[in-house]
Amino acid sequence: MLRAPSRRKRKEPPQRLNLIPILDAVFIFIFFLLMSANFIKIFEVQSDVPIISSDSPPPKKNPLALTVKVTGTGINLYKGVPSRLIKKISKTATGDYDLENLHTYMVKLKQNFNDERSVILEPIVDIDYETIVKVMDAMRLFRNTDDKVWIKDKDGVETQAKYLFDKIVFGNIRS
Repeated sequence: MLRAPSRRKRKEPPQRLNLIPILDAVFIFIFFLLMSANFIKIFEVQSDVPIISSDSPPPKKNPLALTVKVTGTGINLYKGVPSRLIKKISKTATGDYDLENLHTYMVKLKQNFNDERSVILEPIVDIDYETIVKVMDAMRLFRNTDDKVWIKDKDGVETQAKYLFDKIVFGNIRS
């Protein structure tokens, strides 16, 4: 009589894969990735989008309506409605925009129009991002060496102005 081999009769449960060492390695790998990652600070420059409305704004006496056009040859400043050219700032000898001259003129404008805070910025299409930020900083921020400008707050108390023209609106946004 033939006998069946013994290994067929013995039923062993299938061996399970031990996942604990693999999971430990994955968690350690994630930990080292997080510890070695470089976290960068991202800064945001506040800018408003032009508002299209059917209502006309309340009339102000002689609004500044300052427009700064950044062209390939320099920076042109316009004021009023209709706009007229008030200052043309050419590029420096190195080919960079003359941001010092722009900042100095913006301080003079702020001294004459201390209640104004908005400016329309119209850069050329192929200008790089860093140049736009530098132009915006020259228009927005006072420096420690600048003459102080005093404005009246909502309560009528004179306080030192913290910003030149900090409400920057892009005037030539194309979609």
